[in-house]
This record gives sequence, C-alpha cells and structure tokens, in this order.
Amino acid sequence: MNDLVGESIAAFFGKRLKAGEHVCVALSGGRDSVVLLQALKCFRDASLRPFSLSALHAHHGFSPKADAWAEFCVSFGERIGVPVAVSRIEVPRFGGKGVEGAARRARYAALAASGADWVVLGHHRDDQAETVLLNLLRGAGVAGTAGMPSERAARHGPIFARPLLDLPRAAIEAYAIRAGLDWVDDESNDDVYFRRNFLRHDILPRCETAFPEARRNLSRAAKHFAEARALLDDLAAIDRNVLTNANGRIHLDGFNALSLSRARNLLRFLWANAGFSMPDARWIEEALRQLGAASAQTRISTSDGELRVYRGELFVLPHRPAPPDLPIECAVKSALEKGTIPWAGGVIRVEAAKGTGVRREAIGANPLVFQALRDGERMKPYPMRLRKPLSKLFQEAGIPPWERRRLPSLRIQGRLAWVGGVGVDAEFSCEHGDEGVALSWSEDVVEQFDAGQDHRDGDDSIE
Repeated sequence: MNDLVGESIAAFFGKRLKAGEHVCVALSGGRDSVVLLQALKCFRDASLRPFSLSALHAHHGFSPKADAWAEFCVSFGERIGVPVAVSRIEVPRFGGKGVEGAARRARYAALAASGADWVVLGHHRDDQAETVLLNLLRGAGVAGTAGMPSERAARHGPIFARPLLDLPRAAIEAYAIRAGLDWVDDESNDDVYFRRNFLRHDILPRCETAFPEARRNLSRAAKHFAEARALLDDLAAIDRNVLTNANGRIHLDGFNALSLSRARNLLRFLWANAGFSMPDARWIEEALRQLGAASAQTRISTSDGELRVYRGELFVLPHRPAPPDLPIECAVKSALEKGTIPWAGGVIRVEAAKGTGVRREAIGANPLVFQALRDGERMKPYPMRLRKPLSKLFQEAGIPPWERRRLPSLRIQGRLAWVGGVGVDAEFSCEHGDEGVALSWSEDVVEQFDAGQDHRDGDDSIE
C-alpha cells in the first residue's frame, strides 16, 4: 500500500526545507499529531538534507488526563528518538473568545516561541472541510471561508505548516494502524455540544449520503476562497501604499474617499497585518462610521488593539501598558552596562556619547531617575529660549495625546533633564566635545500571533 502520509511530507518539504533547519511538531498525543511526528522522523532519517526534529506538547491542565497525555508524548518521543518538550500553559480566563480561544492563542504563542524554523501541525482535509463549513454557517467572509493555509510565516518567528492538509482522515488512520502506533483520545472531541464536533459526527456524514465528495469539495472550495482572499489582500496592499504618507501612516481623508467595500477590505487588511484577531462585521461597520467623522478623541477598540486618529492620520495600535507608578533609579555605570531599561512596553536605550545627550558632568555622582511625567511641566529644549510647556513641545514634535502619558522622563536631583520623544533640556545638554549619556525611547514591538482565522474557534474543543 502506498505511504500517502510519507509522500505528502516529502512533496511538501522537498523544495522548502533547508539543511540544518529545525522542525518542531505540535504534539497533542492524538492520532494525527502522532502520525505526523512518526512520519517526519522517517523522512528525516531518509533525507538528503538533514534537519533537526523535536516536538512540543502544550499542557493546558483542562482535563483530568492532562498529566497522562503529557507523559505519553514524552514517552513516545523517547521511543522514536525525538526530544519532546512539555509547555505548561497558563490560560487567561477572560477575553472575547472564551477559554478555548484563549487556550488556542496561548498554545500558538508557545509554539511560535519554540525557536524552530518550522512548526508543523497535523491538520488534514477533513479538518479543513469542517473549518470551511463552520465558518460558512457563521457568516464568515472570504478570509474565514479560505480555511487553514498550508503554510504561513510569522513576521518574527517560524513558518507554521500543515503538510497533511490535502490528505483525508482515512489515510492518516491507515498509516497509524499499519505502523502499529498508539495515541491518546481526547473525550471532548466526541462531545457534540461543541459545534465543530456536531458538524463532524452528525451533519457531514448526512451530507455525504447525498454528496459523497462533500469533504473533498469543501476543501477544494477553501482553495478557491484562498485565491480570492489573496487577490483582496493585493488590492488592500495597493490601497495602503497609495494612501500611506511619509510618516508611514494612512491619510484618513484618502481612506474615507474609498468605496465602502474597499475601505472594509483595507481595514481588515491593516488589522490582520497588525497581528490582531479579525473583529466581526458589526465592529467593522461601526469603525467605518466613526472614522467618517473622526476627531482626536476617536478610539475604536477590540481586545487586541485599537484605531486612533491624530492630525488626519490613522493609527492601528496594540494595547500597551501604562508607565510604572514608582520611579526607576539606577547608577550611570549600571545603566550603560545594561544598555536598555524597560519602560511601559517599550525600552529606554542608554549609550555613552560625546557631544550629544545629557552631560556626564551635570549628572555627577547622582543616579539616573526615570519616572512618568507630571501635569504642567515645562522644558527648555534649546539654549537662549524660554521654557515651554511640554504640551506645546509635544504638539511641535507631533506626538499624539494618548502617547504623552507613557513617555519616560529623566530627573537629575529632581529636575527634568530629558523627555522621550522630545529631547534634552538645554541646561543639561552636551556641547561639542563633552562626555555625555545619549538616551532614546522606542516602542518594543511584539508580534501578537493568533491562528483564529485558520484554526479552531473559541467555543470548540481542544485537540
């Protein structure tokens, strides 16, 4: 009998995988992921391009059997000579997608942080058919009905791949029996309270009495939807490039001049590119309504991020922490050795300099004290000028109102010496040849990874 699983893996990775790359399998302990790991191990052993292989098991702790599943995964890895790590995941019990959705996000975040070049998932054609049908019944758009992609690269992480996506479940079952593999069964996968399980065990079998190729055809439809989605993304990228100004942001007037369908498409594209979960249609419509009459107070949020407007520009922003309540104090030498100081989701960079920055002489033996700004503060950024309110300096620097409270400031003996995004007060600034400490503030951009558009939805069981 032909080894369809092995052939699929070889066909998928044959021209993609480079020698020396690291492949990590998402190992739940279920049949699909066990087959995937076993087949990849065989492919590795026979490969002319040797690569390293490992697996990661996400331990959510939801089931009484969770410890036993983790032990099974580690034991299976030991039997076939593949290291298996267990990641104990703390799942937040809040958020708009429920506990299952939060678990999915946490699981994918753990996989993204595995250090692998490729993270491989065991989804197959039947999973794809269920995803497409589920999303159609929920009224999803083209993105949702495109189903799960065979591969997708995270911007700052591995490529997530599904090399078995074109295979039916029956082919994976046949491989498991032929290879004499054991696996664990998650009892929740049989509970038809979950909508995906209801489709799997009740609706799709009935459909196949009249449409024998229902699963194959739904999977084929996903490819058509994926092609349409790619074209819509191309159009959104064109609109974004045309409307983006020198600051890298969208002109709001240009955005509002788009047709409603193109504005919706661009907004979804911007939201997805920020790494955020796609909001529902009602949120999109409300966002378009508010952007049509936007002001500096406009703020349209989801659990992931928010839309803001400032000076006719559109900002797509993640939620970020507030500055610390208490000052951060450190010696100059220690700050220079560390190089960076965490602040409100970003970093203050500290470097030795000459002729720029805060004068070392002005600092003397005093520690560097960083703290949040206070209302009504003033600063003199240039010699021979009067002190100005920081609010004026923020306007001149084009710093949006919502960012101002988050900016760090440096105090020397209680006096304001530097403000992130504004600069050094003239009384503390270096002149030519002076030894100085150069300071800068920047956001620490962290990608938010979510597989919500191409994996299980918030109310569905965990595999």
